[in-house]
Amino acid sequence: MIKYIILIPVYNDWQSVFKLIENIDLQINNEVIDVLIVNDASTENFNYNNKHYLKINSIKVINFIKNGGHRKAIATGLKYCQENLEYDYIIPMDGDGEDRPEELKKFFYKVEETQPEVITAIRIKRSEGFLFKFLYFFHKVFTNLMTGKLIKFGNFTCLSKSAISKILSSGSVWLSFSGAIAKIFPSYATINSIRGIRYFGPSKMSILGLILHSLRISTVFRETMFIRVVIVILMFGVLAYYYSYYFLIPSLSGWIFLFLIICLALEDNIKKLNVSLNNIKSLSNIYSR
Repeated sequence: MIKYIILIPVYNDWQSVFKLIENIDLQINNEVIDVLIVNDASTENFNYNNKHYLKINSIKVINFIKNGGHRKAIATGLKYCQENLEYDYIIPMDGDGEDRPEELKKFFYKVEETQPEVITAIRIKRSEGFLFKFLYFFHKVFTNLMTGKLIKFGNFTCLSKSAISKILSSGSVWLSFSGAIAKIFPSYATINSIRGIRYFGPSKMSILGLILHSLRISTVFRETMFIRVVIVILMFGVLAYYYSYYFLIPSLSGWIFLFLIICLALEDNIKKLNVSLNNIKSLSNIYSR
């Protein structure tokens, strides 16, 4: 029987997380499902009411000392699973309802069918407003131009044990989860996914957050991006030489952009990933059948 770990990073959004777990329980047939909540140093305590689940096997919470953000919580959670738990596949998913638990069955079916190394959830429909959808479309176009990869998935994936091993051998996952997947695996299975609506409260993804998300993905492919940006800088330099010095403005902007990428690239750090478990303060076993 195939054993799954559903990995859920959370910062304070406890009400949503436990509603998500209730809904996950409704999607399970014969699969063995353990839930691992990665508590990213939440400032709010959670209230667990000793609820009984019909199918979920266990729920554990690893508590961090310091907040590191969503992507680092996932990377640390993957490393913890690799070193401490038994599993066949890990499914990272957001804890707010935007990754729909109904689509877990698609992952389960795909695994039963072909047992692929990686399955990604391709967003075919989103629930946000027009402005965010437009900016997200621009984000996909930008990353495609910078990296040569059309990345249409996020954290919601299904990863085999061999895939986890490959991911954790690179510091790229410390920088960008989806960027690391796209870089490490030239091909992967897919399912179609509809972006759900948050259970409680507004979305935590701001426009600035989306911009940084886009830049981090691109930075994973910094060698390719560096070549492309330098070519554009040189083109504007030639235009400035022959036509107008105003073309030096985008040329200078290109160098500033490359400096920003160099700064972001410092987060592609395998050493920090390897010691990430030092940020774990405690482990709580809150449910077991």
